[in-house]
Amino acid sequence: MNVVIIDTGSANLGSVRHALTRLGVVADTTCDSSKIAAADRVILPGVGHARTAMAELERAGLIGLIGSLTQPVLGICLGLQLLYESSSEGDVDCLGVIPGRVEPLNAGEGLRLPHMGWNQLEWRNNNDPLARGLGPEAWFYFVHSFAAPVEHAVATCCHGDEFAAIVRYRNFAACQFHPEKSAAVGARLMANFLLESRQQEPLTCS
Repeated sequence: MNVVIIDTGSANLGSVRHALTRLGVVADTTCDSSKIAAADRVILPGVGHARTAMAELERAGLIGLIGSLTQPVLGICLGLQLLYESSSEGDVDCLGVIPGRVEPLNAGEGLRLPHMGWNQLEWRNNNDPLARGLGPEAWFYFVHSFAAPVEHAVATCCHGDEFAAIVRYRNFAACQFHPEKSAAVGARLMANFLLESRQQEPLTCS
């Protein structure tokens, strides 16, 4: 399987690549548009600031390309937020794949920002391919201060306000948490993404 990680200049590129290696997949990290377009699976990771990440994608000439991809695409953390129309983090236009705007997370009294640590999900569609083998008892690792609206959410989470934890829109899926840092359940979700619409033996998630 030809899996490509889009090089956003982000800090979590290496951890995403290592998580895929543990699943038996060697992924190429690149901003080469021809390699991205030809990939079987594309991952858009991200840690940091939305405006900075969008500037990096624009510099690489990838903004139009990402929205036109037809193969399965997985956004991770900031990668989820970049798929939306815009973000109030830097008041920046994003990729425009998913309708909606990313806003600051309203944690409420007694809750800290960023939302950092382990949390559970509320599944809205547990028949989604990403949900295979995962239930409400699963805990995932979050680090974020901005959040996407719950429309198009496969699963939500709460840290004060409810926000989208997993979204799906056409061939694009994304998670606000870090599956690459979420132990076995994160590996299960990444394996589910790799197996979408494919008939093959399940990948090892240990």
